[in-house]
Formats: sequence, C-alpha cells, structure tokens
Amino acid sequence: MLRLHGHELSGNSTKVRLLLDLAGIPYTWVRVDLMKGEHKGEAFLALNPFGQVPVLEDGDTTLADAQAILYYLAARQADGRWLPTDPLGQARVVRWLSTAAGEVRQGPESARLHHLFGVKAIPIERAHEKAAFVLDQLDRHLADRLWLECDRPTIADIAVFPYVALAGDGGIDLAPYPHVRAWIARFQALPGYRPIKGLDA
Repeated sequence: MLRLHGHELSGNSTKVRLLLDLAGIPYTWVRVDLMKGEHKGEAFLALNPFGQVPVLEDGDTTLADAQAILYYLAARQADGRWLPTDPLGQARVVRWLSTAAGEVRQGPESARLHHLFGVKAIPIERAHEKAAFVLDQLDRHLADRLWLECDRPTIADIAVFPYVALAGDGGIDLAPYPHVRAWIARFQALPGYRPIKGLDA
C-alpha cells in the first residue's frame, strides 16, 4: 500500500491527499510533525534530503514534490481521468502544475506562510501583489469554463486548489474573484472530497 508522509496544514500534502481520496486510491497517512522539526530529522531526510513534505512511498519507489507526485499518481492510473493521455492535453495540465509551483507559491502560499506560520522573511507586499496577479488570471480563465482544463477535474485543479482556497489564511480576500469562488465550491462538491483544515467546517 502507498504511504504518504505529510502534515495536515501543508497545502502541498493536501494536494496529494485530495487526489488519493478523489481517485479512491488506498494509502496510509504518516503524519510528519513540522512544528517539532521532524522533517529535518535524520529519518525523514533519508526519504527527502530537501526536508520537505509531502513524500510518497510506493513499494521501493520514493517520490518527493507535490507536483511530481500528482503527475506520477495520475499517470499510474492510466485511464486518463486525472491526466489526459494526449500530448496537448498533458501539456495544458502541466502548465498549471508549473503555475502552482510558481505564481501560486509566490503569491497565496507565501502570504499564508507569512501570516499563519509567522515566516517574517517573506516580503508580504510582494506576495500580495503576486497573489492578486495570479487570482486575476485564474478568475479570467474560469470565466467561461467549469474546470481549468479538459472540461473536467484534473490534477491541474488539484495542484492549484489548496493554496487558492486557503488564501484567506494569508490575508487575501477572494470576494473580487467570483469565478474562482464558484470553482472552489464545485471542487468541494466532488465525490470523495476530504475536508481541509482551515477551510471546511
């Protein structure tokens, strides 16, 4: 069985848990206590020398990085449900994985780290500027579609969802982005959706 190492407040851990739950893939959750520094301990660093969650163990295979894990799990399904099988469709999905690791990380994710976890080294004004940019782009993109790509939920949506949905933790108001808010509600209504700490009651 798959083993997922992560923390419930980690948006990147949440991404992988969402896919596993939505796809009905059985797994064991291994909680890594970030507050106690377990991710910097010798045992965890043996799994991921970068000292970051999440980490997925699949038999003898160990993978780190949320985006890489999402791609691996979706491709492993081989049914095209969460990752298209055609090159163009895959490229469009991967674009959003890059956005999640780039603009979303620089914006909503960084603002959340600053406000919720007290990471004061983050330039918060710059994070809010980045958040406004990516949320505006996302809202425009979702103005005439229900999902980011392929007219259905894919790992593109899963990669972007947690830190955007939790933007309020970073002092970011989602009220100006009606299409983003509607997309969040659609995502939360998906069968198998697991409530997220800090977002769902």
